[in-house]
Amino acid sequence: MPNTSYDLVVIGSGPAGQKAALNAAKLGKRAAIIDRNDSVGGVCIHTGTIPSKAIREAVMHLTAFNERQMYGDGYAVKHQITMSDLLYRARYVIRTEVDIIRNQMGRNGVTMLFGDASFVDANTVRVVRDTEYGQDVIQIRGEHVLVATGTEPARPASVPFTKDRVIDSNELLLLTELPKSMIIVGGGVIGTEYASVLSAAGVKVTQVESRPKLMDFVDDEIIEHLQFRLRDRGVRLRLGESVATIELTDNGQMVEATMQSGKRLRAHALLYCIGRQGATAGLNLGAAGLSADDRGRLKVNEFYQTSVPHIYAAGDVIGFPALAATSMEQGRLASAHMFRQLVEATNPLYPYGIYTIPEISMVGSTEQALTKATVPYEVGIARYREIARGQLISDPNGLLKLLFHPDSRRVLGVHAIGTGATELIHIGQAVMAAGMPIDYFVESIFNYPTLAECYKVAALDGINRVRPATATVVGGPAQPLQQAA
Repeated sequence: MPNTSYDLVVIGSGPAGQKAALNAAKLGKRAAIIDRNDSVGGVCIHTGTIPSKAIREAVMHLTAFNERQMYGDGYAVKHQITMSDLLYRARYVIRTEVDIIRNQMGRNGVTMLFGDASFVDANTVRVVRDTEYGQDVIQIRGEHVLVATGTEPARPASVPFTKDRVIDSNELLLLTELPKSMIIVGGGVIGTEYASVLSAAGVKVTQVESRPKLMDFVDDEIIEHLQFRLRDRGVRLRLGESVATIELTDNGQMVEATMQSGKRLRAHALLYCIGRQGATAGLNLGAAGLSADDRGRLKVNEFYQTSVPHIYAAGDVIGFPALAATSMEQGRLASAHMFRQLVEATNPLYPYGIYTIPEISMVGSTEQALTKATVPYEVGIARYREIARGQLISDPNGLLKLLFHPDSRRVLGVHAIGTGATELIHIGQAVMAAGMPIDYFVESIFNYPTLAECYKVAALDGINRVRPATATVVGGPAQPLQQAA
């Protein structure tokens, strides 16, 4: 029987919940994590981040995607790729990650409880677990509570979800065969990642998005580059289109989607990826004095406190950006604040990693955001084809883009698309966090041949665009931004 009183009770064992509990434990606090599944890791490990990225890596390997640039389109490790091939790697990585997390929690003295959690009052959580002898019910109290339950795919009543035919992103992982063709409804991160990965595996993909471009929070130039690459690979993009109806045809063997414009699309399967719902419906939030919005999300302040000060929320359940990396830091910061380790709100630089093919990463502002905020900026670009490493890894299409202030030369944003973009971005993130000017990249020596050299090439390209009269002396201190928000 576990203790019944803790300094921190965490509901949800995803990235936010893990890091919050571990931080509390390292501060000498008693922490417990409740998860409704029999295994730890949450959506990130079991149905979201890890499976989708494992499938991507499997596709990249089995199709020899990058090597085709050099050896031809017919080159592949395996020509007939099955769903079993793709899921083999995912299941292996999931097992490994679960073992790592369990071990980490055990070493730090974090109690793990499994069952459905719900509030009894603002400090008491009820945990119900089904066993072969009936229901096992316990109640635990927490001085602080963190809600980190994540999200679930939205399933509107108007969409006729059907096994193997009309599915959500969770059900994609249950497919036994790769469909020959697929309609993907939604142009967000999940829809676009799967559109690029499945098309690389040989599925004929049509992607529908009601907005004029995919993932409109990403820099315009990067998205244009991605859209070109997707179309070049055979993906049909229906941008600015909305789905009116979805129905099964041909005795349930085909799916037909009718657009608001009257166009009709047919495929062997349809993946519905519009919106996700906060997994808060079963928490009995009212008993704790809380309420969620119409999408099940909780509102928090800069310290991740809800309207009830000792109850915090972090991760996907609080909304954008809903990425594993940002969720980890939100959970850690929430835990730091509740135990007086953090007294002032921080504004960390969150990097974004989007695992399309090619992958995308960014940190800081986009061109459109700087333009809207009336912040002057200049651009420096390096293309992988200019870098020896780009040729060696057969990716001449990648690029790195730096945005910087023309007067102070402070870096305002870094954007990358291509092989290794999600790794490459952290060099720019460190320079931005340190407030250094773009000149740092010119003065620094990067290993040769590496993709990191892109920073030097992009910095030189940007500096060449700046009038000499406004240039800072190379090596001199960066001047503070006057107009940046």
